[in-house]
Amino acid sequence: MTDLDGPSDPRVRPIRPADADRVRSLQRHLREPSSDLLEYGIAIGSGFVSVADARAADDADVTEDGSVAEGGSVVGYALPVDAPTRSGSHLAELVVDPAFRREGRASGLLAAVVDGADGPVTLQAHPDNDAALALYEACGFDVVDRRPDAYVDGDALVLRRE
Repeated sequence: MTDLDGPSDPRVRPIRPADADRVRSLQRHLREPSSDLLEYGIAIGSGFVSVADARAADDADVTEDGSVAEGGSVVGYALPVDAPTRSGSHLAELVVDPAFRREGRASGLLAAVVDGADGPVTLQAHPDNDAALALYEACGFDVVDRRPDAYVDGDALVLRRE
């Protein structure tokens, strides 16, 4: 797992308008996506993407010699937004294509969000999402609140990293 205080992940870069279609397709993996928020994030370039590397043989952006063409194919994204009442950021969406999970991509995206934040970073997660909660805990996030009925199917845990 990537250490959030270590060097940046070379597979993570800022989101670009050309990433829009792929990012939109990844959004379907989220419990409760916000298409309006995603469109805004793409328009202002506030997110980060994780790109496939040469191990992804079916990746359309892998060149004949096995290297990744400029940008690579997007296999995950993080969408931070400014916190409305204080300095810092709120991570609104984070998703990695299931075929590329368990490779440190989510922690690389989290590191980019934390590095780019002016203050603490908050996020919310479903209490039943054990994999996400384990990732956030390993990356230094602590549960600080519980929001009743934040999701259609129940509460949300609010996590924060200073």
